[in-house]
Amino acid sequence: MTRVVLLGSSPGPDTAPTGLRLAALPGGPTVAERLRSQILSLDPRPATIESDDVAAALRALADVAESATENLLILPANSVIHDELIYQITKTKRGALALIAKEPRPEATDEAQEDIVPVDEADPEIGLRRFEGLPVRARAGKSRIVSVGTAHHAVTRPNMVALGPLHVSTRNAAVLAEACREMAGMTHLFGEDDDLVQLLVFGLVRKGVSVGVRGRRDLYFRRVSTQQEADEAVAEMSGYDEDRARLNNAVKGADGFFTTYFVSTYSRFIARWAARRGLTPNQVTLISITLGVLAAACFATGDRPWMVLGGALIYFAFVFDCVDGQVARYARKFGVLGAWLDATFDRFKEYVVFAGLAIGWVVSGNGDDIWILALAAIGLQSVRHLLDFSYGVANRRKPPAQLPTLPLTAPDDRPLRKALERRRVERSQGIRGVLKMWSKAGRYRAVHWARKMIVFPIGERFAAIAITAALFDARITFLTLVIWGTVAALYTLTGRLMRSLA
Repeated sequence: MTRVVLLGSSPGPDTAPTGLRLAALPGGPTVAERLRSQILSLDPRPATIESDDVAAALRALADVAESATENLLILPANSVIHDELIYQITKTKRGALALIAKEPRPEATDEAQEDIVPVDEADPEIGLRRFEGLPVRARAGKSRIVSVGTAHHAVTRPNMVALGPLHVSTRNAAVLAEACREMAGMTHLFGEDDDLVQLLVFGLVRKGVSVGVRGRRDLYFRRVSTQQEADEAVAEMSGYDEDRARLNNAVKGADGFFTTYFVSTYSRFIARWAARRGLTPNQVTLISITLGVLAAACFATGDRPWMVLGGALIYFAFVFDCVDGQVARYARKFGVLGAWLDATFDRFKEYVVFAGLAIGWVVSGNGDDIWILALAAIGLQSVRHLLDFSYGVANRRKPPAQLPTLPLTAPDDRPLRKALERRRVERSQGIRGVLKMWSKAGRYRAVHWARKMIVFPIGERFAAIAITAALFDARITFLTLVIWGTVAALYTLTGRLMRSLA
């Protein structure tokens, strides 16, 4: 569950009238009615804070945060937002996440690069403007906010604005409460246009919380203050295809080259078709397992036509292996059993196919020495999975890196910039420096995909099996798996050793 906090009369420039009606939507609900219906599954009794006094609102938020036992979703009550965007914000695993819109960057002059700009002196010429009535200025780096400005607090080279929704994990609820109480005692420093959500992001960042960022991309959000704005919002929102965005978000964003270009381009549409007909992710997993077993049976014949058919079947077994996860994310049907089945039977399909290839080689009269290669491929892949699992467990136990903090009363972010610069210099030396250089090289598309492919992910493995088995023979398949798998294991192990030492 998620604890939802609605800011009914948020201090700031766009206090929300409760009677704004979205007449063009079915039933003609008010903005507040629609938003409450959207968050009903998250929190049937959301907390509502209605106060024109900034200090009182901050203290009320602190009370909610201190008593929270679930993650917090803070939303202005005058928000017009897609259901899918609410879902995407609340599913984050980050300590905090804010919805943002990117601003044009300042001109690349030495003077502009060093400017520290108070919000109330912002100049549209360098890319600052009020965005939909929410005057928030922030600077982001590495997908997180590193500085936020208010009427009193200057920010270096702002390049984005916070739009309103804020998600805070349970582990940072106490920090949020502390920041709220501290800011409640310094409201004389804030301006009339300083929005309450902006102040929350400001407090979290200065308290050392890593606040991630998410853009709207293909989904809609706007805060409305007048009936005209509400009507405009409905018209604008109708131009977005929320279902297509939901479908695209069902596809993993960090898949390998083969999966990205030869599977996910169309598997999402199979997933939508399956979800709309009531197929569950587990049923799709069973289809994938069946296709994998049939592929192994075809390989076991050793005949060329059947080997070609086996290659096609193992390819589609992998397609449906992707589809089951996409169905789960699209239909939002998740379960421990499904996750366990998916992970377990991925290995089962690989190993039964290895057995089928070896059997087909033997029945074709080529000798039984193929089993050595088959066992080598199985053993290598098993060791790689063991290393993946153990490293993941060890990494989860690692405490998060402490971010620099800055007193809430500090008028600008110069000390924070200096602390971040020291950290950058430290991480540019020794092993950390090498890792950072390799990470930066990923900005080049060729390097990015080369790094994805060299680790020999499941998509590339199934593609290697399908292509080599269909065009060549089992020996070539196993040699490909063993050689590429060994290179992948050495590359992965080297990287993890370096990260562990760093």
